[in-house]
Amino acid sequence: MKNTKKIVNGVMAFISMILLIFLDQAVKIYIDSNFKVGETTPVIKNVFHITYVVNEGAAWSSFSGKTVMLLSVTAVILVAVIMAYVVFLKKDIFKPLRVLMVFLASGAIGNMIDRFTKGYVVDMFDFKLIHFPVFNVADIYVTCSVIIGMILILFKYNDDDFAALRKNGDVDKDDNAEKKSKVNDNTDK
Repeated sequence: MKNTKKIVNGVMAFISMILLIFLDQAVKIYIDSNFKVGETTPVIKNVFHITYVVNEGAAWSSFSGKTVMLLSVTAVILVAVIMAYVVFLKKDIFKPLRVLMVFLASGAIGNMIDRFTKGYVVDMFDFKLIHFPVFNVADIYVTCSVIIGMILILFKYNDDDFAALRKNGDVDKDDNAEKKSKVNDNTDK
């Protein structure tokens, strides 16, 4: 039964990733098809614009022109995210982190597709009011999942939650042993 639940969770995560990547790519294709590089359209004048920007680097155009390095780093991060997702399948308490892993992987893949097919990433969301770098849907996935993940790790989870993942890789038996121990402790009193 538990393996079926893990399989269903994995399939749902995969379908969610496909949908999230599709949304990211659809927005980028729309911008690429309807805007010229550098063209901007105000949504709220001098506050928020849609601006077509070509980003050959990573965040804030760092590592500009280093496409192979960025693809390699992204691939390594994706492997780590997938491994973390699989580990987090062991306990239901980690469902919020699993959801964040789906968003993180989707954002990484969305930008990876651009880098691989075009050699650059299409960015479009431009907050003029605060002079923030132009970003895209995939960037939103990555940034929000990292920030929310840090908040969850700092304030929701404790060391015991993560320690249970390290115990011989068999969380279910450890959880059952802890429950039995608590029952025995209560009956002894």
